[in-house]
Order: sequence, then structure tokens, then C-alpha cells
Amino acid sequence: MSVLIDFSIAPMDKGESVSLYVAKAVSIIKNSGLDYRLGPMGTSVEGNWAEVMNLVTRCFEELKKECDRIYLTMKVDYRKNAKGRIKGKVASVEK
Repeated sequence: MSVLIDFSIAPMDKGESVSLYVAKAVSIIKNSGLDYRLGPMGTSVEGNWAEVMNLVTRCFEELKKECDRIYLTMKVDYRKNAKGRIKGKVASVEK
């Protein structure tokens, strides 16, 4: 099973630049062991449902420690019996 998510999370109460807080979330993602791709407007992560939802929750809980208002967007693509889609979907289009 493959769940591919694209999500972004950032505080809304910390001024114009929020890169410090986004970097905290990216550190959690990087250390998760899941395949991911950082983009300019969000991060794509691949894994099973429980893994990726747990990861999003961990990022939220980390930001919640210092932030009173958090904005999070998430898109999810589930495909049964598939894996390696974080690379494969892009390669398929570029081909």
C-alpha cells in the first residue's frame, strides 16, 4: 500500500517569515525514515497510512509548543499495491 501526501504546515502568528518553524517540521520529516521530497510550497511524503498520519501529527504537535495558530494543508493519494510513487509519478510524466 502506498499513501502519498503533499502537505505544508506553518504558524500564522509568528510574522512574515516562518522558515524557522517550517525547518522544525522538515527535521521531523527527515528523521522519520520515510521517503520525502521538499518543495517550495510543501513537502511530499510516501509511506503507509499510519506512518504518514503519525508524521503529520508529530509535526503539528511540535509547532503547537510555540504557536497559537497553525495553518496546515494536506493532499492525499492512496493506491493499493503500489510503492516508489514519489519518484515514479514524476518520472512517468517527464517520460
